[in-house]
Amino acid sequence: MEVTTRLTWIQEKLLEQLLGKASLTLLYKSSVHQFITLDITKRCSNQGSTMTVIHLKQNIVGVFMLEQFPLLRSEKSSTCVWFSFRQGSSTGMSALVLNTQVEVSVTQLKFFSPGGFSLIVDPRNYELHLSAEVIKELQLDLKGVSPYLECEIFRVDGIKRDPEFIKKMVTVKQYRKKLLSALRAYRPHEDLVPEVRILLVGPVGSGKSSFFNSVKSAFQGHLTRQAIVGSDEDSVTKQFNPCKPKEVRLSTYCTSPPLKDRIHCVAYVLNINSVNMLSDQMVAKLKKIHRDAVHCGVREVALLTNVNNCDEVLDDNFLNMTESMTSRSQVKNVQDMLNIPIANILMVSNYALERSLDPLKDVLIFAALNQMLRTANDSLEDLFLKETASANDSLKRRSRLRK
Repeated sequence: MEVTTRLTWIQEKLLEQLLGKASLTLLYKSSVHQFITLDITKRCSNQGSTMTVIHLKQNIVGVFMLEQFPLLRSEKSSTCVWFSFRQGSSTGMSALVLNTQVEVSVTQLKFFSPGGFSLIVDPRNYELHLSAEVIKELQLDLKGVSPYLECEIFRVDGIKRDPEFIKKMVTVKQYRKKLLSALRAYRPHEDLVPEVRILLVGPVGSGKSSFFNSVKSAFQGHLTRQAIVGSDEDSVTKQFNPCKPKEVRLSTYCTSPPLKDRIHCVAYVLNINSVNMLSDQMVAKLKKIHRDAVHCGVREVALLTNVNNCDEVLDDNFLNMTESMTSRSQVKNVQDMLNIPIANILMVSNYALERSLDPLKDVLIFAALNQMLRTANDSLEDLFLKETASANDSLKRRSRLRK
C-alpha cells in the first residue's frame, strides 16, 4: 500500500515554496514505519537534503536540513531552516535559518543551535520537546513538551545546495510578510482623504494593467487577472481618450476638485527593456505630464517593469537597488528625462505567464507600492498646507476689506 503524507496539498505547496521551487518526496512516516532509528537512517541518509515535519493538533513544526541526514549515533552540522505555521493556514509562516547540530540517538532525533535553540523529537512517546527560545522565535503557543500526531521526513529536490541562497529565500518571505503588514496598516496622511489616488501613465504595453493585476495577486496570495492585459495599437486601457480630452465647458468638469478627488501620485510605467528607445513624441508627452504634475503639486514616481532578474535589484536587506550594473543606463535616462529622484525610480517584474506566486516578485511589487503610498502622502501634506495657506490668505483679505 502506498504511504501518503498527512500534509494537505496547500501545506505541501507552502513548504515547497519556503525554499524556492522545491519538491518533496516522503521517506519516513512514524505511524507506518514506527520508530527504529536504524530504519530511519537507512531510509533518510544519503538522500540529499531532507525536511522533518511534525504535525501537532494546532501547528506544524519542522526543520529543513541542507546537508545529508545523519547516521545513527553521529552528530552532523548543517545549515537548517526551522519553521512553523498553524494548521489550516496558507500564510503566516515563521522561519529561522540556523547553523544546527543534528543527532540521531537510540531513542530521539535532536536539533541544537547556539543561543539555546533546541528541538527534540521523541517518536516512541509521540512528544515534541521545544526550548523557550524556539517557542518565542517561531511564535508558537505551545508548552515545552507537547504531544504530536505524526512525524514525517521528506527528501527535498530541486533546490540550490547553497546556504546563502537558502538564507535569502527564507529571509525574503519574512520581509514579504513585513511589507504586507505595513501596506495593510497604511492610512493616508492625517486621514485627509479616505483613499489615495495613484495615476498610472505610460506607453502602450508598458505594463500598467499587468502591474494592477500583480498587486492584487500579491495581496490575495494567488494569481488574478481582473484587468484585461494587452498591447493593441490603441491600448486596451482607457483612462482618458486623447482624441477627445475633457473640456472646461462641460457641465461635469470640476475646475477645483476637493482633495479627495485629486490625483495624489503619478506613476510613469515604462518597460525597462525599451526605456532607452522611446520615441521623441512619447518623451514629449511624458515631459508634458511631468510639467502639469509639478504645476499641480503632485509628486511622481517611475515604475520600470519587465525586470528579468529580481536578484539584481534586491540587496541583502531587500531594498530596491536601482544602481545595479544592468539597469544603470535606464535609471539615469529616466532621471534625466523626468527629473525624478533615484529613490522614486522603482523596479518590478509583473506576473504574466506564471502559474504560481514568487516571493521575490512580491517583495519588489510591495516595495514599489509602499514607495508610491509614501509619495502620495508627501503630496497630500503639501496640498493640504497649500490649501490651508490659501484659505488663511483669503480670510485675511476679507478681514481687511471689512475694515
